[in-house]
Amino acid sequence: MNRDRIFPLLPENMQRPSRLSGLLRIKGLFSGVDLSKVTLGAGRPLPVIHNEAGKMKLGRIFLAAGSRLWSHKGGILEIDDDTVLDGGVEVIAWKRVAIGKRCYLGWDVLIMDTDLHQIGAKPLVNKAVAIGDDVYIGCRTIILKGVTIGDGAYIHPGSIVRGNVPAGTTVLPPEAAIKGMLSMRE
Repeated sequence: MNRDRIFPLLPENMQRPSRLSGLLRIKGLFSGVDLSKVTLGAGRPLPVIHNEAGKMKLGRIFLAAGSRLWSHKGGILEIDDDTVLDGGVEVIAWKRVAIGKRCYLGWDVLIMDTDLHQIGAKPLVNKAVAIGDDVYIGCRTIILKGVTIGDGAYIHPGSIVRGNVPAGTTVLPPEAAIKGMLSMRE
């Protein structure tokens, strides 16, 4: 993948707003959330930071309009430098979600380490998600709990990732969802 086509979205000369009021919606607790390195995209709906007594560690990232970051009580959400979250991306951390450096998450990507509720009589089980460095995740991809994605992986748009993805692997839909396994080519 040619990274030069992605990272002009995070230009070095983009200026951070002097104040965040009116550019972002904050829900829950704001203490412990450092937005000093975050660049916000223009447009509506406003990005949402939703912190329910979790922890958020946000590096030098670009957060586009409509994106939502949610850290539940005890959850940890970490996003490292030079990562782009395009419009409508939603990241839900009830246990731990870690996203590496220089990643690109296309519009409407959903990453969650929880089912958000019990399924039948089974208790709720949350499992951490880890995404390595230099990972491309195409639009409308869903990354489910317990997944680890290795460095340099390329997840094609529309994939539903339920299992681990080795470094440098390309994931092609729809097999990732339909057959419960990953269709890979190296």
